[in-house]
Amino acid sequence: MKNEIYGHFHPDERQFVDKAWEWVTSAGEYHETRLTEFLDPRQGFILQTLVNRHPDVAVRWEGGTEEAERKRALVAPDYRDLEEDDMELRVLAISSGEQKFLELEHGDYMGAILGLGIKRGKIGDIHVLPDGCHVVVAEDIANYLAMNLTGVHRINVSTEILPLSSLRSSSVKLEKLELTVASLRLDGIAADVTRLSRSKILAPIKAGRVRVNWKVEEDPSCGLKDGDMVSIQGFGRFKVLEIGSLTKKGRYRVQVGKFV
Repeated sequence: MKNEIYGHFHPDERQFVDKAWEWVTSAGEYHETRLTEFLDPRQGFILQTLVNRHPDVAVRWEGGTEEAERKRALVAPDYRDLEEDDMELRVLAISSGEQKFLELEHGDYMGAILGLGIKRGKIGDIHVLPDGCHVVVAEDIANYLAMNLTGVHRINVSTEILPLSSLRSSSVKLEKLELTVASLRLDGIAADVTRLSRSKILAPIKAGRVRVNWKVEEDPSCGLKDGDMVSIQGFGRFKVLEIGSLTKKGRYRVQVGKFV
């Protein structure tokens, strides 16, 4: 069974596949319930795929909003009413009286939180707001963050723990770029977005530092399509918004959105 499952996923994902299958079988065979850490969309897809393979297992997802990118999963026997369970989520509200605070970005908050020794799996979506920031966090680290997060990017901040119902969400900001490319290959489009040469963009791709739709992609010739999400470690993320018509010289018109 496990070898059959492995065939559907990248070899680098086997460790997570093993963990997720253990959650599923524990729920289906031993009637155990497991609340996971925050999972990214790719991990969520893997877990949901495995849940779908077991007739006696159900899963509930929660990340603060319906559109949340990172969510916790509650894996349980299918006879459980999961809506009554506490998903153990809180909101860390971050504010400051300093004017420069309003210039902080998603990466600044992420860096400050991870710099406190917090694992990524304990942190959900980060919502940068006009007057502050709301971060969805696991309940068990909320107090630690509230006590120890005193600065973000050398700016003094104050924090407050709020219930999930008080979450203020933010819309994703994209910087739109219009490109004309010779092909729809990953390396070509990624090189234009990051302003690196084609040869230099090959290094992170071949090193496994590039993900397409949250899945490691090591093939530079991988073709991109509308809606694909590409993340490059150290260079941020972008989304393919639209692949348009060909130019007179046979090049593709591509619109991408770079996350800012």
